[in-house]
Amino acid sequence: MGYKVAIVGATGNVGREMLNVLAERKFPVSELHALASRRSMGTEVSFGDRVIKCQDLETFDFTGVDFCLMSAGSTVSKEWSPRIGAQGTIVIDNSSCWRYDQDVPLVVPEVNADAIRGFTKKNIIANPNCSTAQLVVALKPLHDAAKIKRVVVSTYQSVSGAGKDAMDELWQQTKGKYVPGQEVDPKKFPKQIAFNCIPHIDVFMEDGYTKEEWKMLAETKKILDPKIKLTATCVRVPVFVGHSESVNIEFENAISPEEAREILRASPGIVVIDKREPGGYITPVEAAGEFSTFVSRIREDATVENGLAMWIVSDNLLKGAALNAVQIAETIVNQRLVPKAA
Repeated sequence: MGYKVAIVGATGNVGREMLNVLAERKFPVSELHALASRRSMGTEVSFGDRVIKCQDLETFDFTGVDFCLMSAGSTVSKEWSPRIGAQGTIVIDNSSCWRYDQDVPLVVPEVNADAIRGFTKKNIIANPNCSTAQLVVALKPLHDAAKIKRVVVSTYQSVSGAGKDAMDELWQQTKGKYVPGQEVDPKKFPKQIAFNCIPHIDVFMEDGYTKEEWKMLAETKKILDPKIKLTATCVRVPVFVGHSESVNIEFENAISPEEAREILRASPGIVVIDKREPGGYITPVEAAGEFSTFVSRIREDATVENGLAMWIVSDNLLKGAALNAVQIAETIVNQRLVPKAA
């Protein structure tokens, strides 16, 4: 008994995590198809205790497939998601291609699960940007309690968000006999990433912000509340897995750090680790491999009325991508928006 599921981009970082999450969360799968480009056809990937060979996306027949988890980039998604959806398969897309389409719901299940019902217009549901996903999980319960007016966020984003080549570049630069002042030859990043921080993710826009920063603004408004003002500075840091965010929030109504701490502790998908002592907070190393979004350093921001500051960390390959996609599929099943498993 189960659903027929296809993973497009199964050989990539996120695709492999999708396979792991489906197995770990025991999603009811009757058939699993790993799909990739023709050059990756035959590549083996793991699904639980099974090994599956990748098939060619170009020749695969989606007839009868219930869910397609898409993690192959915007170009592939733009071409294939509508075609797959037209065959009756529900596409859950991890790229930025469909996030801003009014006919495509942009969903984080802990935040706006009801929006999923809008998928029937195109049979496509969009996953948000990894840095947005963990942010809105933490913002949602606080917004419900005290109404957020403005958010200022600085991100510290791991290289895994830029793909396997980016992880390899950090590894190569780090393991070499690096000394300060030594020249490196960056390829994936515009500057050296090892022992460095790069305040530049995605392309620059005319107003000086990067596309990554704009995504956080646009997606938070679509998922949570269009009235929220948000400004972001997105930085790539020499961490393999796990995005961190320093967040300052201004509310309409008063809310104390103690109240915020209790609200977050009671909220789905969140773990609060907030001891005001050395090591009493979460870092990306501890968050890697975990499904939760972690919140630490909750404190008053005395520079504004009704202000709080906090530190948010999550595994960007999981809650920022693979886990969120699987949670969307779980929500569709739980809300009985697809026929019962055959």
